Amino acid sequence: MEYSLGIDIGGTNIAAGVVDESFNIVSKSKVKTNPERGYEEVLRDIALAGELAAREAGLPLDGIKWVGMGCPGTCNIESGLVEYANNLKWENVPLRRFVGDALGIPAYIENDANAAALGEYYAGAAKGAKSAIVITLGTGLGAGIIIDGKIFSGSNYAGAEIGHTVINVDGEPCTCGRRGCFESYCSATALVKFTKRAIEKNPDSLMVPIAEKEGKISGRTAFNAAKAGDKSGQDVVNYFIKNLACGIINTINVFQPNILCIGGGVSNEGDNLLIPLKERISKEVYSKNSDLNTEITLCKLGNNSGIIGAAFLGRQQGNVV
Repeated sequence: MEYSLGIDIGGTNIAAGVVDESFNIVSKSKVKTNPERGYEEVLRDIALAGELAAREAGLPLDGIKWVGMGCPGTCNIESGLVEYANNLKWENVPLRRFVGDALGIPAYIENDANAAALGEYYAGAAKGAKSAIVITLGTGLGAGIIIDGKIFSGSNYAGAEIGHTVINVDGEPCTCGRRGCFESYCSATALVKFTKRAIEKNPDSLMVPIAEKEGKISGRTAFNAAKAGDKSGQDVVNYFIKNLACGIINTINVFQPNILCIGGGVSNEGDNLLIPLKERISKEVYSKNSDLNTEITLCKLGNNSGIIGAAFLGRQQGNVV
């Protein structure tokens, strides 16, 4: 049995896993990202997460074929640099060289949403599709595009940044510097932002006791209030789904993939998210009269998609390192 190491670098956590050749995760580890520390310390902890996962699997590092890393932002797979990651505040960070040297094995990097899409394509909801798009609703809004089994990332590895296409000109500010980005309306961070605003305007909303019980305002707060019949919670959820549908319709109109999968924490709402979302999309998508419309579904691998996809970057990029 051969093993590879996949590391999913998020704005909050760094998750690593040893994955076998049948796409099974045999061990995992997790450490906090804390990007405000500066990239050098974060890189050390990325390597540490990999070491911990290998140790948990009972494998020496030289028993692992390679390490693949999914990271937010523009990841140049030739230079090994993370050229720009707005949510981490990174520019030209030598991710591949540092972690590869620290672990002593070949290393590969890719945008985190691309890696998650690859995981779903190999082993999840998009398995067997000719073309697939995976949208991840997390700290940011990531997207990965698979065409004919290959990651599409454009001529400069900065492609597929669907989260930074504008759905409302001069709208909400985005961390990328633009206004009105898809991400600034439909990430989990944006959902929390809109929930907080609604609570300020409607302090009698059920969202208040729900948040107090949870200990914080989260992406679940408005959905839980909406399910309980709270008008303010329903308004937040409807606004979120309206904007999510807009961004997804734009994406489908450009790429017309076989399948579009939605992942990230917000996707845990299941049918409460998917049913009204699909209803909006079916009415507005340009190809609504086609018999071969894009299937809209939820990701199957959850938080494991990024680890599994990253672990198989060597299969995609084997001639790079």
